[in-house]
Amino acid sequence: MTTPAGSGMGFGSVSWWGLSPALDLQAESPPVDPDSQADTVHSVPELDVLLLGSVDGRHLLRTLSRAKLWPRRRFNVSWDEDETPDSESLREEGIGIRKLQFFVLENNLEAVARHMLIFSLALEEPEKMGLQERSETFLEVWGNALLRPPVAAFVRAQADLLAHLVPEPDRLEEQLPWLSLRALKFRERDALEAVFRFWAGSEKGPEAFPMSRLWDSRLRHYLGSRYDARRGVSDWDLRMKLHDRGAQVIHTQEFRRWRDTGVAFELRDSSAYHVPNRTLASGRLLSYRGERVAARGYWGDIATGPFVAFGIEADDESLLRTSNGQPVKTAGEITQHNVTEMLHEVATWGHNPEEQQHAEGGLEPGTAAPTSESFTIHFLPLDSAQTLHHKSCYNGRFQLLYVACGMVHLLSPELGACVAPGGNLIVELARYLVDVRQEQLQGFHTRVGELAQAAGFSPQAGARPSETFARFCKSPELAVGSTDPAVEPRTLPLEVLAQPLEARSPAPKDLTEPLQGGTPRSEPCQPPSASPGSLSRVLALPQGALLLPNSESDSKTGV
Repeated sequence: MTTPAGSGMGFGSVSWWGLSPALDLQAESPPVDPDSQADTVHSVPELDVLLLGSVDGRHLLRTLSRAKLWPRRRFNVSWDEDETPDSESLREEGIGIRKLQFFVLENNLEAVARHMLIFSLALEEPEKMGLQERSETFLEVWGNALLRPPVAAFVRAQADLLAHLVPEPDRLEEQLPWLSLRALKFRERDALEAVFRFWAGSEKGPEAFPMSRLWDSRLRHYLGSRYDARRGVSDWDLRMKLHDRGAQVIHTQEFRRWRDTGVAFELRDSSAYHVPNRTLASGRLLSYRGERVAARGYWGDIATGPFVAFGIEADDESLLRTSNGQPVKTAGEITQHNVTEMLHEVATWGHNPEEQQHAEGGLEPGTAAPTSESFTIHFLPLDSAQTLHHKSCYNGRFQLLYVACGMVHLLSPELGACVAPGGNLIVELARYLVDVRQEQLQGFHTRVGELAQAAGFSPQAGARPSETFARFCKSPELAVGSTDPAVEPRTLPLEVLAQPLEARSPAPKDLTEPLQGGTPRSEPCQPPSASPGSLSRVLALPQGALLLPNSESDSKTGV
């Protein structure tokens, strides 16, 4: 069946886009000790990064786009935090690019499928798709609930290709050498193939995923009696929350449009957007009339929007200029500029300066994407966060660990054991979640520090204060399973986040249809960590009792 109701508040129970700006992960990783490398010119040290809940690949793409600015040797050279290494000086020294290994762990297979689709789009050959078309397609697939027909046709074609590649590892490695699914379980690969087949149109017609109806119904459940005043609610959330927290460039009109329709980036006439974006569908088990049934719906963010990841920061300061106290560019315009520039840099990564002199005119035919020797994205099993350290290949391997705010409850000594001594930890904070009050943000930050310290990390020395990310460094003296007495898990004196309206309502009668094909009924598609209740668990409950505070509403949503 299909239902609009989901568990969680406005940010939903499934994340589709990042709620923090994209990071260059090389800038966040510790410097490499040159004394440990005999010949760094001919032997490139790897950067191994573990990411929990990165959801949209923004950090990976940002890292790839900036990779040519970073050296192959003398990695302990330091720059000021507000500076980036000068690319010309690096080229004069003949310095190359560091090999990157990304290990991605998500809490649902639809997010894994979105990663694969987004990267196959970002690395599309220029002969097949120009830079402008690629960036516009990226924005619509990534952040719009409704698509233009040409973009929907691209999604169907690409999903059909990926559906045929997933069951065939040899063909997958040959055609997508940057991708590795070897760590996934067989049942997860089968479920991943089913997701792609649903995207490719195995269930015909818009009624297979009536996105406009689902969006409106979820909005009604979320706002309740405030639904008729939703324009005022939208303006209040934008001006009194997002603007106050640093996202002033988000314009009122674009935010209202997204809240009403789910279309964040309107690059053409509004009438052109009418095809449901199936990549935003997710499956889960719900309790309906006393039985647990498979359901497909939209349980993503309807409160903040996809503007934060690429739309509130820019290397070009002129994009952030204000006139009469108002930004001259909207978040949508800044996002389009940043994404276009990023995709261009990703496509030209690894080439010499002469090959990159065509930047102003876009990509020329023949410009290749990064090779398989440049980077690899490894997808890990959905429920493996607490067992990775049992495998010698992961124990103490990673120089950098990134944890999204919805996955903080997985931060533990066992997970910390996967980080090498001296490695760094970056935790995304809940700054841009509009349903979280200021005092709760502070409580969340405090709790993150406690969990990080219990996992063997201490605050980074010299790290600049940030309300968006918490930065830590691995403390080598704490072993796995040990806990500092000063940070024993405890209940914070904070009230629990309010349960959403949609969590109190059973699935509406008129929106329950049998689920045929599409996402299978397997539990890995909706593990308990998918629930945004993890935020309230981190805020209000001991580490050993991470349960949602309202079990009755949980049973109604099948979490």
